[in-house]
Amino acid sequence: MTARPDPAQRAADLRRQLEDANYRYHVLDEPQIPDADYDALMRELEALETAHPELATADSPTRRVGHAPSPGSGFAEVRHAVPMLSLGNAFSDEEVQEFVRRIDERLDTAAPAFSAEPKMDGLAISLRYEDGVFVQGATRGDGTTGEDVSANLRTVDAIPLRLRGEGWPRVLEVRGEVYMSRGDFEAYNEYARLHGGKVLANPRNGAAGSLRQLDPRITRQRRLSFYAYGVGQVEGGALPDRHSRILAQLRDWGFPVSDLVEVVQGAEGLIGYYRQIGERRDTLPFDIDGVVYKLDDIAGQREMGFVARAPRWAIAHKFPAQEQSTTVEAIEIQIGRTGAATPVARLKPVHVAGVVVTNATLHNADQIARLDVRVGDTVIVRRAGDVIPEVVSVVADQRPAGTVEWQMPRQCPVCGSEIVREEGEAVWRCSGELTCPAQRKEAIRHFVSRRAMDVDGLGEKFIEVLVDSGVVQGVADLYLLDLDQLLALRLVTGAESPEAFLREAREHLAEAGYRTLAQRVESLQGESWQADLLRAGLPAFDWNRKKIATKWAENLVAALEASRNTSLERFLYALGIEHVGESTAKAIAHWFGDLDLVRTLPWPLFKRVPDIGGEVARSIGHFFDQPGNQAAIDALLERGVVIADTHAPSAKLRGELSFARLLEDLEIPKVTAVRATQVAEAFADFDALRRTDAEALAAAGVPATVAEALLAWLAEHEAFAQRAQQGLQALLGRLPEAAEEQAGALDGQTVVLTGTLVELTRDQAKEQLEALGAKVAGSVSKKTSFVVAGSEAGSKLDKAQALGVPVWDEAQLLALLRKHGA
Repeated sequence: MTARPDPAQRAADLRRQLEDANYRYHVLDEPQIPDADYDALMRELEALETAHPELATADSPTRRVGHAPSPGSGFAEVRHAVPMLSLGNAFSDEEVQEFVRRIDERLDTAAPAFSAEPKMDGLAISLRYEDGVFVQGATRGDGTTGEDVSANLRTVDAIPLRLRGEGWPRVLEVRGEVYMSRGDFEAYNEYARLHGGKVLANPRNGAAGSLRQLDPRITRQRRLSFYAYGVGQVEGGALPDRHSRILAQLRDWGFPVSDLVEVVQGAEGLIGYYRQIGERRDTLPFDIDGVVYKLDDIAGQREMGFVARAPRWAIAHKFPAQEQSTTVEAIEIQIGRTGAATPVARLKPVHVAGVVVTNATLHNADQIARLDVRVGDTVIVRRAGDVIPEVVSVVADQRPAGTVEWQMPRQCPVCGSEIVREEGEAVWRCSGELTCPAQRKEAIRHFVSRRAMDVDGLGEKFIEVLVDSGVVQGVADLYLLDLDQLLALRLVTGAESPEAFLREAREHLAEAGYRTLAQRVESLQGESWQADLLRAGLPAFDWNRKKIATKWAENLVAALEASRNTSLERFLYALGIEHVGESTAKAIAHWFGDLDLVRTLPWPLFKRVPDIGGEVARSIGHFFDQPGNQAAIDALLERGVVIADTHAPSAKLRGELSFARLLEDLEIPKVTAVRATQVAEAFADFDALRRTDAEALAAAGVPATVAEALLAWLAEHEAFAQRAQQGLQALLGRLPEAAEEQAGALDGQTVVLTGTLVELTRDQAKEQLEALGAKVAGSVSKKTSFVVAGSEAGSKLDKAQALGVPVWDEAQLLALLRKHGA
């Protein structure tokens, strides 16, 4: 039989846990337990002290508001003239009814009026004004003494530094909540994740930590907000006799006051308000953790008085907690529409904000490393608003033995392609762009877009239908679609219900075919009946039985047929390779000219193309390294896609291709351009390097550290080095004999287009300028050769004139193009 815990020992344990939680929250700004756990501990201690009054101590957390200011924190102490007390909590309708009953009995009133307002989830502060001027701001601290954070509060735009209007008291202390809006919180964390900074656990913690920065400039960057909700010390003036009127007066003097504040009557009014705000909670731009009820009559407030740490005339009615603790059972990877690999924690089910949560996002690998989340850990999970539940911290002292650090898997869990991360990027991505089922819809949408394969009539919703039904499993399947398929698809997807579909289908089927179809439809269940029906197959419809609109389907088939004949730059852009936009696709097509060559080149050789750096080159290489992407390209060619402008690589590459350049482009540690030239002068290729040693490299003048790094890299990457060398030789073998190509009239020049042209569209002008060798840029700089300005030219024209860049009109452009036959 388990022994009952000693009440004195349990009370001591509870006090220790609560004091530690207070210290971590108010001083370290690193909360370790969620609100729900804290509230449960506090209520247990209150119950113990009520049952055993002798256990109550003067310094019990039940008699404190928060925590004393941190010694040596850098902030001066501020003693509150009127204590900043906390509020009692209600967690049920019955507790609210009891709160109202006590006021009814004490004041002998029926259904008293209350000012009801949202309970902001931020940091309580006091603002002191003397003769209408802000002179000091302080945190609540332990309710008696807080910290002077005046300099930081001055950076909060919502806090007036001088009161508006007139009639304010000589001394006015305004109390309210500094908070961080959800939008500002998400923006700050997104920036922190991308730049390797520390993310904020939640908006409340963000507000608290921001206000306690020693440098006000940091606080300013956090974009804090403020709402006033009451007053403290007032001297040399009088305020209205109702709380709601005081709030209205504060608003007139320039303080933001929540527009959700309402005056309601009795317990029924309070509970109705709670439910109303609860329904709107997820749509609010800020976090709230409940609502606050305050007796509206100020004289009634004085009559009700206070208990040890809270007023008898006010109470906080708390919502279900938005943070809870639970256990990580697994960490898995989800692949998004664009290939982003997002780690997701599979959790032991837990109720958070009224919802059972079993999964929570971990955002990216860097976030996991910062939090050090491991399978088996106890973690704090947060769900606020429409935000996907996320893991915000790990309870480190509850970590079980034997846990291991998590590592990003190297293969996509959906298609098996390589998962890669570019240098300096936080996000890992699946490189199976064309074949990964998770990316299929996005790949098709991009493939058919106007600047890619230009298949008009294939919209996003219809792509969803094609993919969900299994009719199209990759971009090449688009070229198998025919008129009958398209009409049948529209017939199914245009119906709002199975019954509506059958009514329409009957018009196109003989009786036997209709009965078969009706039986098939009757067996389908759920919202996915359309996709399920398409996967199961449809009978052959007789479209002549009833005249229907077929022009859209005929146009789509014609657009698909027309897109089969395309250019290399359009085809490369349509593949959806990460970082390969229109201009990069155009450059690759111009310099290499042949799809068969492009798809086999090792990534370092792409760096020989102007404006392609290591990051883009690696992305191209990763794409073509995936067997699935290569198979998709083969399928497109087998189904009639033809690259109409295949040509030999540019002769200008000859001067760019050498073993020294290859060594440099491979980005081997310590092998700079100078060292690459030095090595290449002594060794003809990688075959020669494989047969050498550090001594031979030293004899060639290569420093020992460089030689060591080169040989170590070669030992680890021997196969890739061989492939790179073969790619170099293959490319050199494809170059035309001529040492140089005829230079374009605008080679090396950068042109900017602005305004509206009359005889050419912007796209036509860009295409013809690029045909003459120009680079068409989107912004003006000192390096711009000239700007072509049409009508209604804007800031680009102004900048060109300010920089002294030549400005051409359309007539000058047309004369140039005619001269060179563009």
